[in-house]
Amino acid sequence: MPIKTPKEMFVALLSDLRQGAEKSAKIYEELAQAAQDSEIKEALDAREFISGQILSRLDECFRIIGEKPVKLSGRLHDVFVEDFRKELSEIQSPVARRIFILAKATRLVHLRIGEYIGAIAAADATGHPAVGVLLESCLADKLAFAERAKRLIREQLKEELVPA
Repeated sequence: MPIKTPKEMFVALLSDLRQGAEKSAKIYEELAQAAQDSEIKEALDAREFISGQILSRLDECFRIIGEKPVKLSGRLHDVFVEDFRKELSEIQSPVARRIFILAKATRLVHLRIGEYIGAIAAADATGHPAVGVLLESCLADKLAFAERAKRLIREQLKEELVPA
C-alpha cells in the first residue's frame, strides 16, 4: 500500500495497532495455555481481556478521524508464534518454560509499546488530541502488563533459586 500523506501514515499506524491487538489476544491465549502455572495463566488471561478493551479504543480512534482500518501484511505476529512454538518445545524445565513464556509476552508487549509511542506522536502531529488520549490509555495498559510480567519473572526465579 503506497503511503502518500502523513494522514495515510497515521491510518496505517493505527491499522497496525488494531491488527496487532487482534492477533495479540490470540497469542496471549496460547501463551496462557502453555504456561501451566495458575498465576501466569491468570495474568495472561487478564492481558487477553484487556486486549479486547484496547480494540474498542482503537475502533473509537478510527471513528474520531473518520477512517477505516487498512489491511496490512501482519507477518510479524505469525513469525512470533512460529518461533515461540519451536523454542518452547525445546525447553524441558517447567520453571524455565514459565520464564520463557513471560519473556516472550514481555517482548510482544514492548514491541507494541514502541508502536503506541509513535502513534501518539502522530495523533498529536495530525491534530487529534482525543485519539492521543485513547492511545495513551492503551499504552498505560501495556506498561502495566510489562511491569507485572517483570515481577512474575522475578517470583519464578526467586522460587527456583531459594532452597526449600
